[in-house]
Amino acid sequence: MQQLSVNLTIPIPSDSVLISKAELEELKQQQLVGLYWSMKDLETRVNRKQVWIKQNILYPSKFREQLDVDSGGFVFYPKTKGQTWSFHASKMAEFLENNFHRIFS
Repeated sequence: MQQLSVNLTIPIPSDSVLISKAELEELKQQQLVGLYWSMKDLETRVNRKQVWIKQNILYPSKFREQLDVDSGGFVFYPKTKGQTWSFHASKMAEFLENNFHRIFS
């Protein structure tokens, strides 16, 4: 078997950089650090309405114990009328990613 050795030069525009996929994923994760989502933000991320999110993610006991801030989780469940939901964005994003199969099955 023969091998061909070729040197290529690929121009990269001055307004661009070349990074590894791992670095890109780390940068995406860092975008969520210190960020909190509202229920509207979560609706956008999950592409479902609030009622569905509550029935399938927030209130089922299989998730609530892990999610509720009162149990050491990262979701603030409103206790009185007028309080709003609050989600620790990076942790909620990770939860959604890791539990997709459980949420939609």
